[in-house]
Amino acid sequence: MTAPQVHLREITDRNRAAVCALRVHPGQRQFVDSVTESLDEAAATPEAEPWYRAIYAGDEPVGFVMLSWNVPPGRPGVLGPYYLWRLLIDREHQGRGFGRAALTQVIDLVRADGGTELLTSYQPGYGEPWPFYRKFGFVPTGQVDDGEIVIRLTF
Repeated sequence: MTAPQVHLREITDRNRAAVCALRVHPGQRQFVDSVTESLDEAAATPEAEPWYRAIYAGDEPVGFVMLSWNVPPGRPGVLGPYYLWRLLIDREHQGRGFGRAALTQVIDLVRADGGTELLTSYQPGYGEPWPFYRKFGFVPTGQVDDGEIVIRLTF
């Protein structure tokens, strides 16, 4: 099976409502905040150097991704330099490879920017995203951040 084609688009006034309407399955809400909550958190945390995009398949938004982008070392309370803060695929579009395709693009962008690793974290529990990240080659760092297990992909 070939990976679906996705592209990352900036969030603007024209697409903000459609992107903010994206929702995960109710059982996944404990693992990922909504797009609106994520955008609010990005605005409230400029020191984390938030970089975010809508994930599109054709002309339809199917997800959202947010990273801390190239954070200078030693910034208190911020994991980085590249930290995958959010990856959300709408419940109607899950299981079709969009998350995999989007994460592959993010990894390529981080690598092109000179990054050598990507960090993320997850809340442990039934239905957690760890199996998804493990397939990419992420490994636990041994660190726990605000109750979440921190994992790393080195490239």
